[in-house]
Amino acid sequence: MLIHQRNVLQTSLVLYFLLSFDGVQGEMKLSKLEELALEKQLKLLNKPAVKTIKTEWGVTYDCVDFYKQLAFDHPALKNHNFHPEMKPTLSTINQISSTSTVDISSRKVLENGGCPSGTVPIKRVTRDDLIRQRRMPPPENTNNILETTGGYRRAIVHTPSDPNNKFAGAGMVASLWNPYVEGQQNSACRLKIQKGQDSMQVGWRVDPALYGNNHTMFFIHFQAGNVHCFNTLCPGFVIVNNDIYLDSEFEHITHRGDDQQWEFVMYIDRDLANGNWWLLIGDNQTAVGFWPPGIFTALANDFATNIEWGGVTYTPPGAPYPAMGSSFFPDQYQPDPSLDAYCRGLIVLDDKGVTINANNTPIFIDSRYLYHVTDEPNWGPGQFPHYMFYGGPETKYVPPL
Repeated sequence: MLIHQRNVLQTSLVLYFLLSFDGVQGEMKLSKLEELALEKQLKLLNKPAVKTIKTEWGVTYDCVDFYKQLAFDHPALKNHNFHPEMKPTLSTINQISSTSTVDISSRKVLENGGCPSGTVPIKRVTRDDLIRQRRMPPPENTNNILETTGGYRRAIVHTPSDPNNKFAGAGMVASLWNPYVEGQQNSACRLKIQKGQDSMQVGWRVDPALYGNNHTMFFIHFQAGNVHCFNTLCPGFVIVNNDIYLDSEFEHITHRGDDQQWEFVMYIDRDLANGNWWLLIGDNQTAVGFWPPGIFTALANDFATNIEWGGVTYTPPGAPYPAMGSSFFPDQYQPDPSLDAYCRGLIVLDDKGVTINANNTPIFIDSRYLYHVTDEPNWGPGQFPHYMFYGGPETKYVPPL
């Protein structure tokens, strides 16, 4: 279940315990009480719309008054002083060089004129969404980067483990793929910033339980202690941009062997003036919104200590694992960006906001039977030449660790 905040917790728990599948994925028999619980949950999540936009692929977005967005239901944000004209106060991030193939996806820009000034676009949650998302797995274990995390498997590079690390952010450019998954499986590529039990993620993922389809989607995620959620499914992330939206489908993905690789540019950057953690995307580092420090514990008034770049998959216990990245192992000696999934331009921001090339990045793989990583800190051109290639095929058996 994705909704864990205190002011909606009671209804969420009622919903969690009342709903039960009849054994066929997606089919449920609901009593009147269960239907009422669903309706109450939907009213909590879906705020009144100033304008409604339905996209060409059938998803509805509500333009919600900035001050009425779900983020402000968080108890730590009740007396906030945020406003819709907010801009980040950030040190200049040295731009990661890009090519003409970079695409943050035109589908993330709202159609029909977008949302009016003073409102923000939020994906409308449906009854089917709530029922389906009950099947979502628990979050990754954040206690230790070397700890096996149940149904999750990672193929990543990360910053050296040091509790004295102080990172004010990080960034990367990721190639876009569509690995095959089914059922409760998911497969993603993400930038993850973490300290202790607190973390933030941004990237792309294929996740039928979350989205109801097998498309490649733009996502964010945060965890604050035992509270976690994707996108805007619980209070926490404050949207400020009325033209760009979360939960969107990437219009273009890379196909193995193509001359053209489609990419997504992403950054998370801490505002050194007030501690807000800003999400920036695209070549122009467009601000989408931010995670306020008040929703966190370890990250409330401090810097991150760990950064991860790469792929992660999930499968239910006892089941085979899905494909990751391009669905092929990257070549260990001669990786090829037209064949292999990659994250490039890996950067971190120090505690002064200075952009640093992340050239010391140990590899971590939960299972080398499943996925591989080829790390090339000086593979590319320009000021930030770091590439890491990752991925692997789906399995037809349950492999050893």
